[in-house]
Amino acid sequence: MAGWFDLVRVKFIADFVKDNRWRYIVNGLGVTLEVTVFAVLIGIVLGFLVASIRSAHEKTGKLKLANAVCKAYLTVVRGTPVLVQLLIIYFVIFGSMPVNKVIVAIIAFGINSGAYVAEIVRSGILSVDPGQMEAGRSLGFNYMGTMRFIVMPQALKNVLPALGNELIVLLKETSVSGYIALQDLTKGGDIIRGRTYDAFMPLVAVALIYLAIVVGLSKCVALLERRLRSSDH
Repeated sequence: MAGWFDLVRVKFIADFVKDNRWRYIVNGLGVTLEVTVFAVLIGIVLGFLVASIRSAHEKTGKLKLANAVCKAYLTVVRGTPVLVQLLIIYFVIFGSMPVNKVIVAIIAFGINSGAYVAEIVRSGILSVDPGQMEAGRSLGFNYMGTMRFIVMPQALKNVLPALGNELIVLLKETSVSGYIALQDLTKGGDIIRGRTYDAFMPLVAVALIYLAIVVGLSKCVALLERRLRSSDH
């Protein structure tokens, strides 16, 4: 048993302590969180915009061109892998420009997340009783005012848990950032593996960090769901 602990200690020192290799994990975690936070902000803004355009078209018949563009965007983004989108944005769109890889990742994951947020928000808008729109009109609001002050707050309340789950999915999807040589959390563990030729400890450490973050976010989403349910009574 003592021999096993000695082996673990030696591997731990080689993987994390020697040459301060733990910094690959810490710095990678910072990059992962940075990409996730800014990408989800882009996704929320883009998603709400697309959902609003599509809902307005369905209810009023207007914005036909904008609705067609939004439908094309949703079809392309939801129909192709996020990794392929990341590679196209990095090697094709920004291939000839010296752009920061973090910015590229934020844009790619933000655009991808926006498509899913759009459908989540749109489902939330459709879940609001149509009578709410009529009530807003009877109070003197126009369509945009009714959506802003009456429909959207109710829709947002309905979809907040789903948006929380989208954040969790986005966090895990950023693990493919290493394909553009971005040193995120996963890439940090892989760099250590390449230096020490030991895959077990660095990759398990990466998995445990992801697991801890996801469990924490899942608990926050569950708490939010309970509070929303209690507020309905």
